[in-house]
Formats: sequence, C-alpha cells, structure tokens
Amino acid sequence: MKNTGIRYSSAERTPTVLPEMVQLLPPLTGEQLAALEADLLANGCYAPVIVNEDMVIIDGHNRQKLCQQHGIPYDMAVFSFADLLEAKRWALDTQKARRNLDKWELGKIALKLKPDIEARARANMSAGGGDQKSEGAKSGLATLPNPIPPIDTRKELAESVGLGERTMGKVMQIEEYAPPAVKEALDSRDLSIHQGHNITRQVRELPEERREEAAALAVELEKAKKEIRQGDEDSARRHKVAGLFCKAFEKAVLLTPTEENVRLWAECTRMTQEEMEDNIKEARELAEVFAAIASILETMLEGGVADGGT
Repeated sequence: MKNTGIRYSSAERTPTVLPEMVQLLPPLTGEQLAALEADLLANGCYAPVIVNEDMVIIDGHNRQKLCQQHGIPYDMAVFSFADLLEAKRWALDTQKARRNLDKWELGKIALKLKPDIEARARANMSAGGGDQKSEGAKSGLATLPNPIPPIDTRKELAESVGLGERTMGKVMQIEEYAPPAVKEALDSRDLSIHQGHNITRQVRELPEERREEAAALAVELEKAKKEIRQGDEDSARRHKVAGLFCKAFEKAVLLTPTEENVRLWAECTRMTQEEMEDNIKEARELAEVFAAIASILETMLEGGVADGGT
C-alpha cells in the first residue's frame, strides 16, 4: 500500500462503488449514521475518501454516499494497492479501531476475504509450478523448483482480522455447519464462538431432521445460563456497593472531630500547610457526600421505602 499523493475533488472525478468493498464491514447503526450526517452537514467533509488507482472507493463509503445525497463537496486521496485483497485488509485495519467489533463479527469479515486468499494461493501454486513435476523429475533427474510457499488459508484469514487460528477454525466450522439459530444467537451476542462451536459440534451428531430443533433448545439453554450469571454478577455488585457504604459509615462514626483531636491528627502526621489545605477541601467534599446520602434517605422515608423495601 502506498499513498500516491494524488488528489481529486468530487467535481473532477466520480468514484466507483464496488459492492464487495461496501459489504466488507457491518453497516453503521442508525445512531452512528445520523451522527456522521450531522457532522458532515455542520463541518463539511474534512477527511478524504480513499480510492485506489482505478477510482474504486476503499474507505469512506458512508461519507461519500451522504455527501452525494446532500451535495457536499469532498476530496479523494489515491492510494496504490498490490491487489484488491491488500485494499480490503487495509480498509479492515483502518476501520477495526473505529468500530466495536466482536470476535464473531471479525470472523465473518475474514470469511469474506476467503475467495481472494484462495485465489492468491492458486496463483502462487501456478507461479511455483504447482504440484506438477517435469519429465526429468519423474525419472529422478530433476524437480521443478517451487520457491513460493503454499498459503495456509485459515492462518491467513486469522491474521487478516487479528484472531487466533483455533478461533478462526471454529468460525469456519460454524459458518459451514451451524443451524440458523446458532448464527442468529452469535449475531445478537447471546453466544460466544466457543459456545456456538460446541452446539454446532453436538447437533451434527444428530439426524439432520432433528438438528435445528436441538440447536434452538441448546441456544435457549445458554441464554438462560447467561441471564443467571448476569443476575449473580448484579447481586455481587449490589452487595459490594452496600458494603462500601457500611464501611464508610463505620469509619466515619469512629471520628470525634473536637479541636483537640484534629490538632493531634495534624501534629502527629506533621501535616504541611499544603496537606492541610487539601484535607480541608476533601473534608468539605465528604461532608457534601454524606449530606447527599442523608437527603436521599429522607426522600426514601417520605416515600415509605424502609425496612428493606424496594
């Protein structure tokens, strides 16, 4: 990949939209698209749309589409790529940091690169002589050199999106064999790749007519387990918050803020003037915290919430 330094304005050239580039990444959410549109309308298109030397858009499809809709001028920066696979990988690397993509989404994106990677593997094999041997090789006199190493598709896919090879292997098996219920649960983030792979592996052992129903039941079971775990986590969080308040009150009631006690504290800790000023500020902030707690408890009492009620 190389930035050629060439730029065109939308008034000078019209870019080409390639469906496989548009569909490489998941679409923006409605909220994200609305925020982008508002920014473009308020500030114009200050980031260039990236195109290759054939004027195919590589990055910036949403900006270009919105600019076209609203008549907003935009610039295009021309980048040079070895092929479309390199362009796709670059676009993916650029966008990964901007999007909250989970492992399943990354795995699905990687699978979109599979035809390009396999095509490159075939080209490498052809350039290196493939697995064909010359007549000399058959007689043991010579073999055709094959300097280009074969491509490991799973490894290439994994590296393209930053996944481990084993995880990528599970994604590939899920994509090929999983019933729709498993894929839908992964799309909605109700299952992890590991859980989806386990369900897929288990239902494959069943007769084909029973697989979809069994998968749907297994997905519902995992969802139920997830809700229970979340409930336990919420309960633990609630108890942690309650514990912090109890400790704060326990420590606060141990203090007897007489003039003598405060002087002893300051003298024994050799409190500097700066530390004294900091402690004054902190003490007033703590006073505001406890005052706020008192106000909330008073409101709860007035509302009749007491004795462990909710």
